[in-house]
Amino acid sequence: MKFSDSCARCMYDRQKNKTDNKEYLAEIKAVLDNRTQDVTSPEIVIEFNRIYEKYFGELPDYTAIKRKYNDLVLSMEADIRKEIETSKDPLATSIVMARIGNYIDFGALNKVDPDTFLELFDDTVMRDDESAVYESFCNQCKTASSFLLLTDNCGEIVLDKLMLEQLKKRFPNLDITVMVRGGDVSNDATMEDAMYVGIDSVGRVITNGKKIAGTVYPLLSDEARDAVDGADIIFSKGQANYESFAGEGRHAFYTFLCKCDLFINRFNVPKLTGMFVEEQE
Repeated sequence: MKFSDSCARCMYDRQKNKTDNKEYLAEIKAVLDNRTQDVTSPEIVIEFNRIYEKYFGELPDYTAIKRKYNDLVLSMEADIRKEIETSKDPLATSIVMARIGNYIDFGALNKVDPDTFLELFDDTVMRDDESAVYESFCNQCKTASSFLLLTDNCGEIVLDKLMLEQLKKRFPNLDITVMVRGGDVSNDATMEDAMYVGIDSVGRVITNGKKIAGTVYPLLSDEARDAVDGADIIFSKGQANYESFAGEGRHAFYTFLCKCDLFINRFNVPKLTGMFVEEQE
């Protein structure tokens, strides 16, 4: 997905709201002004983090926040599973619920409100305008053998686990691989988080090999590249994965909440609207 001038302005303003350190902001601006045409937002964030550590030391520690939201959704797991399994279409419901988990994003949102998160569960029915993508997704799952899930945030991965449970029930032919981040970055899910919430019970878990909040193919480890290249179906969660992976010439399904102006304007929807889109090669 092309990194736009509006993205650059937004990213700079977010840094400016954090500090008035002129030297720091000058380096941030230089990264944005001198960016390459094909750079992605997650790659920019890597540079921002490097500069942050230079001026301020270690990056903020999200360990407690990640545990808080993993525990919150784990405490809801039994009730959510029951609601999914008693719904008209358990797989469709589980996809919508997994997308609701995409709200837990301390990178894209200025504030993550637990009450807002819980309120999103008031509507777990897939919209009619998503039915064509869902039908295509199911038809392809019928004949596929390998499925790759690109995960995003903590808390969200508990709901991803419940979605994968329904996917395996509907399509036992699928061999499932789950890709998490290769290191701590914001509140994104890592291997430690994946093991903590038990998503390894529904698929093989690997990392993208890097401390990066996205899926940038040239930066992936050999194992992660092999998983991408060998997947019959790629199912990508969240804005960062869409920003870094969409438009790269691969067939994939994407689902996320529109949390920033770029996505709100691109899809012409209100904030926090869920999207389910298919991108052909």
